[in-house]
Amino acid sequence: MIEQPARISPSSLPENPRRTFLVRVIQGVHTTIGATLAFVLGGAALAPGLTRRERLWLSAGDLSALRDGEPRAVTLRVARQDGATEAVDRRVVFLVRSGDGGVRALDSTCTHLGCRTRVNADALQIECPCHGGVYDLEGRVVAGPPPRPLDELPTRVEGTRILVQV
Repeated sequence: MIEQPARISPSSLPENPRRTFLVRVIQGVHTTIGATLAFVLGGAALAPGLTRRERLWLSAGDLSALRDGEPRAVTLRVARQDGATEAVDRRVVFLVRSGDGGVRALDSTCTHLGCRTRVNADALQIECPCHGGVYDLEGRVVAGPPPRPLDELPTRVEGTRILVQV
């Protein structure tokens, strides 16, 4: 019969403190690298969504220029920082004056696929030329594929000046 060599259990090996120390140092370095990568990549992915965008009140015109129930397209110039330069975005809104002196601002972007809408003065409707979406002067969907009404922006009147929050 052939004798099997005796198996040595890991607990019976003499412990080498230098080897244990080096293993733990390497594990610590790996953990630090992993945590740093997770922090940097996670911060880059989440940071844009966590920052608060400053809401601006922009002048959209004079109240006396609006007639009751007649929408008027107004282009707002929104300045924003883009790195070292300042970029100016244009945003078109429809201002509609109601009989009680209030003013509504409707975003001109169609809620279907983001096309720019236009006012049909004859029909007193807001129409999307891309896919036939039709809205009433309150921004509600009358016909076509839009899934929801036009977005309404907050407005306020100071004296005769109309301000729209973007």
